[in-house]
Amino acid sequence: MSEDTFDKAHAAPGQAGPGKVKIDRVSGTPTTGHEWDGIEELNTPLPRWWVWTFWITAIWGLAYMVAYPAWPTLSGGTQGLFAWSSRTQIADEVADLQKTRGPVLDKIKDAPLDKIESDPELLAAARMVGKVAFATNCASCHGAGGQGAKGYANLNDDDWIWGGKLADVKQTIEHGVRWEADKATHATAMPAFGRDGLLTPEQISLIADHVRTYAETPDSDAPTPAGEKLYADNCASCHGVDGKGNAEMGAPALFDRVWLYGSDKPAIVARIVNGGGAVMPSWKDKLDDTTIKALTVYVHSLGGGQ
Repeated sequence: MSEDTFDKAHAAPGQAGPGKVKIDRVSGTPTTGHEWDGIEELNTPLPRWWVWTFWITAIWGLAYMVAYPAWPTLSGGTQGLFAWSSRTQIADEVADLQKTRGPVLDKIKDAPLDKIESDPELLAAARMVGKVAFATNCASCHGAGGQGAKGYANLNDDDWIWGGKLADVKQTIEHGVRWEADKATHATAMPAFGRDGLLTPEQISLIADHVRTYAETPDSDAPTPAGEKLYADNCASCHGVDGKGNAEMGAPALFDRVWLYGSDKPAIVARIVNGGGAVMPSWKDKLDDTTIKALTVYVHSLGGGQ
């Protein structure tokens, strides 16, 4: 029998006639008959282990779609034989966690703030809960460690605009600062002396120079009678004659070197010109009472609580 008459089982290497399969000369494997620019495709069967793996994964995928939520429907989606979802799993885990923490959280809820700080067990539990609440709700403004930033108060020092006692901290967290939606919020604000035309630029410059002498900034000028008088007439009623501030009015102390918006003269001038003050949301409608108490204790224990 000649090479060009071989059938599929006996095709000669490198040849193929009508209805015949060509055999690759190098590997001895039949080709599929497909050719691209002289490159021929070998008809090599898939490894048996690969075929079995493919079918096992296909069957596994079909079984998974039946057992778990998978297909969208007009009403939402299939629930699967086990009616499982990640949301229900999280809800169950949270419920289990609440059962574990429940007794301690109930103690925090019922205990006065000073009692919590004096009880090591309650203090540890409150700090744990408060730390999580702080990271979730407060760290974006005050920093992960409460170190603050320009325009956001540092909670680690002992310089508190609205007071640093436990009751003060709780009041601020509950009702916020200048938060219009809460009538009990800290509402006072600094007048815009320059924007509203209450003082001239020259007068504002003199006050800024005088204020910087309180904190003894390295490049501050010596106090002048004109600056001292302008300060006494316009600023002392809130910040105090000696610049020690007034927590009831939210007027920060000026005699130290803790500055919320910066201690250089342009920054101080900008505050006198534009007035106003920072805004903090009220958390009483967003956090439960126990979490607010825990957050209060945590903030108070960061290092700057009075």
